[in-house]
Amino acid sequence: MARDQGLGVYTISVAAELVGTSIQNVRAYDRAGLVEPLRTAGGSRRYSERDIARLRRVVALLDEGLNLAGITMVLALETENAQLRAQIDPDSDGHRS
Repeated sequence: MARDQGLGVYTISVAAELVGTSIQNVRAYDRAGLVEPLRTAGGSRRYSERDIARLRRVVALLDEGLNLAGITMVLALETENAQLRAQIDPDSDGHRS
């Protein structure tokens, strides 16, 4: 059975460890709108596999020298590109092969 990529299962400390950054940085990326984890009833963040992949992309772009504003633009363009590709080829997953 495949795991739901959008199911929030990781705590912020585990998410930070998985992507190789600090908890404070993950919180900053959340505040900047770069990732939107699910929240528990008590307000704790829960990160999904999709969130982890996005955080890894954020860290990679930071390593390339982009600032958070630049990363916001890149991620928005990547999302738009994937949506346009899906419109052109509905059988595609939105990623280049």
